[in-house]
Amino acid sequence: MAKSKTGGSADNIKQQSLFSVAEQRTFKPVGPRLEPSLDIDKDFLQKWKTKIQTYQERVLNEQSIQQTNLFGGLDIDKASIKQSALSSSVVEADKINPFSLDLHNFFFFQWPADRHPDSACLYFVIDTKVPLLLYVGETCHANQRWKGVHDCKQYVLNYQSLHFKHQIPTAINTGFWWDAPSETRLRQQLESELIYRWRSPFNKENWKFWGTPFIQTTK
Repeated sequence: MAKSKTGGSADNIKQQSLFSVAEQRTFKPVGPRLEPSLDIDKDFLQKWKTKIQTYQERVLNEQSIQQTNLFGGLDIDKASIKQSALSSSVVEADKINPFSLDLHNFFFFQWPADRHPDSACLYFVIDTKVPLLLYVGETCHANQRWKGVHDCKQYVLNYQSLHFKHQIPTAINTGFWWDAPSETRLRQQLESELIYRWRSPFNKENWKFWGTPFIQTTK
């Protein structure tokens, strides 16, 4: 099966786009819409994405090298690596590859609650057209998260709107990691480590690295 540069399968990439024109017209975000700055031109947008992608690819390549060394260069499948990652009571952030997860359309928060397991998880918002990890989050109830106001919805809408303006294709999806610790403190610690590790630009902890072109902050 064909692989993307960041390790996702071609089938995952083909799950495709979250915001078609029709979907954008019908989706009504809760709360005020945050408009991206009007001076974000196409060249700036492409350079912004490239800088983040370059960083995340370096992290992924280092992670692949570490796993190869760990298993002595053997061709170990994903399930074996996952089992090894879970062999200790504390999961290490460098054992989780967001780009290898099964992907779901970003509109998962509009699904009926019974389509989500009522359990803890980590979730990752990814533009698979780049590919680019945009946001890392955690929840103790996956079937309730994002039902109301959530800032990342707005950031994604602004990101998508600007791409439509410049006629740049996107495919924004969400991957879920269901082996997250049930204990809140451990799960949030793991989330923080992943946010720092991947420097996902929509998490406020990383605004100092990439700026806030899709985020309006009040002074």
